[in-house]
Amino acid sequence: MSISPYDSYRPPEEPHRKRRRRNRPAGGGAFRRGGGDGSREVAMVPEPEFTSYYGRPIVKAPPWDSKIATYLFLGGLSGGSAILALGGCLTGRSAMRRNGRLAALTAAGLGGIALVADLGRPERFLHMMRTFKPTSPMSVGSWVLATFSTNAGVAAAVELDRMTGERLPLGPLRPVLHALELPTSVAAGLLGAPMATYTAILLSDTSVPTWHEMHGHLAFVFASSASLASGGLILLTTPTSETGPARFFAVAGVAGELVAMHVMKGEMDPVTVEPLEQGKPGEWLEWSERLSILGGLGALLGGRRRWVAAVSGAALMTSSALTRFGVFWAGKESVKDPKYTVIPQRNRLNKRRAAGITDDSITTGPQHPEG
Repeated sequence: MSISPYDSYRPPEEPHRKRRRRNRPAGGGAFRRGGGDGSREVAMVPEPEFTSYYGRPIVKAPPWDSKIATYLFLGGLSGGSAILALGGCLTGRSAMRRNGRLAALTAAGLGGIALVADLGRPERFLHMMRTFKPTSPMSVGSWVLATFSTNAGVAAAVELDRMTGERLPLGPLRPVLHALELPTSVAAGLLGAPMATYTAILLSDTSVPTWHEMHGHLAFVFASSASLASGGLILLTTPTSETGPARFFAVAGVAGELVAMHVMKGEMDPVTVEPLEQGKPGEWLEWSERLSILGGLGALLGGRRRWVAAVSGAALMTSSALTRFGVFWAGKESVKDPKYTVIPQRNRLNKRRAAGITDDSITTGPQHPEG
């Protein structure tokens, strides 16, 4: 029955057909039959893409740049140099002691400048010294840096006074300064290892995917890197007659770094290893490995020749710098792609479920009973 004169102009409607219901898969989801015989089901939902809201990264990258990467290298160099300086002091190698002490203070000072430049204002570093929080790598690191630099500075001041024939205007402080030479040298040497490695704990304690996956292993990489960097510096600046401990230190650092880097990559999720092997960070780390092997062989086989020792030392220092920069920028790159955050989380979840750990909040979800 028409309700309007214009209804007569409408085309006739097709009769409604009753749609036959099909059984959905037990697991739910959108599926359709793949072939005429209905032998298989094809998912109608497209494969998921690892994207984030408005193209923004899932994890916010720390606002650090090359100044912090430079600080990573200089911190390792200063810590290793203090250890070698203590060795020179205890074994009567005056040139190695002098160069190690001066290198420790110089590297720590330049690293402190880079750190303050990244903070923006010097007083921000002083604010970190107001409290000591053992559970915070940054708080502990700030105190390590301050304590190490103080002791290294006193030991280096004694060397400068000795180099100038005790002409520095120290007055009555000279006897006190010289009396503190051995205690401060020992203190700086003992703090050398924490100085060289605390930055590894700081990086791996963040939520940056690649850095976080290095937890428990990066400290060994940084310790070895500091050994070959400081050993290389002594080879470059010290007569070969006194570089025996430095050659051993450097060769041990090369071996340690190669092994630690290999073990670390093997323990990491394969996805988070990709930034360490791709792009600029991958190139830097590849060259770091080549230079460390070249410098280690030179120090081991030809370190008694002055020019070989100098070339080997320069190669080792460059290798250490490339390691620190490569690790730093690999972590920064891993923040840009959401897959470096999502896939490792899913893999860890699947491992926990496969191990039967299903009674905590991390692995909540539908479980499939066996049998």
